[in-house]
Amino acid sequence: MSAAAVPSRVAVAAAADVPALEASGLGFKYGERQALRDVSFAIGRSEIFGFLGPNGGGKTTLFKILSTLVPSQRGVVRVLGHDLQSEAHAIRPRIGVVFQHPSLDGKLTVAENLAHHGHLYGLAGRKLRERSAAMMERMGITARADDLVETLSGGLQRRTELAKALLHEPELLLLDEPSTGLDPGARREFNDYLAVLRERDGVGIVLTTHYMEEAERCDRIGVMHRGELVAIGPPAELKAAIGGEVIVIHGRSVEALKQKVEQRFGLSGTVIGATVRIERPRAHELVAAMVEAFGEDIESVSVGKPTLEDVFVHLTGHQFFFAEPRPAPESDS
Repeated sequence: MSAAAVPSRVAVAAAADVPALEASGLGFKYGERQALRDVSFAIGRSEIFGFLGPNGGGKTTLFKILSTLVPSQRGVVRVLGHDLQSEAHAIRPRIGVVFQHPSLDGKLTVAENLAHHGHLYGLAGRKLRERSAAMMERMGITARADDLVETLSGGLQRRTELAKALLHEPELLLLDEPSTGLDPGARREFNDYLAVLRERDGVGIVLTTHYMEEAERCDRIGVMHRGELVAIGPPAELKAAIGGEVIVIHGRSVEALKQKVEQRFGLSGTVIGATVRIERPRAHELVAAMVEAFGEDIESVSVGKPTLEDVFVHLTGHQFFFAEPRPAPESDS
């Protein structure tokens, strides 16, 4: 390689400063249903970033766009510095993708799945064998190389998916609901692997999720609700923005109970389903007084530090798992 072909330190540093993903004014519709509305963000190359939201929030539509499966309809999206609309061919070799639903062939072995995937990226011969062996060792599945995928547990299948996605050494890993279908132990194990990938290999990781504990482990999250990105930031900062503690009161006639609380204690609450939620500093000091004042109206009461679910409720006024009719047949999660 000539000296002119060797990237300078300045060029390398400049490339590192370019966000892994950035979007401005992103919009997408299914017929008359607005799946994404004016979504804008920038995600660094060394981040573990999660898009958190319930079914219908727009996460899957966003994932399809970022992974180059569908073109955006409005706005600008850049992946690793490349325009998504005109340079998808330059983006695909540099990203790894793990879909929500398994993309493995259950009738093939682990090694055969990796080999066929490697062929799609031009890997063959010794290079392919070395990369496959390295990925299976890293994911702890070397002993299962000759096992049919359909015989593996959900956790081992997810590890195989991850090994496949990393086979061609991508700079950015995109994962759509990666923990769906895994038990809590396998979910924690899978997320441990993601943290190791970021720390050891410098792979940027962007995922969608509806699991609060998975979102907690991200460096930053974007909270999605009905196609909009309603907040973005580190989980701890989003929770701290609520302030104090959250009281959740379960009871009958919650609208009437909310009014009684306002009249007696001067506190504004929010009715969510069959509960009244109140946010305030040192809220635990009020629980005994509320039970004494409205004991007949209260079925149960809890108090605690804000969670990410509380963040979602605070931002949207909705329970996290809401259901609403959809006019369009396309599903989105």
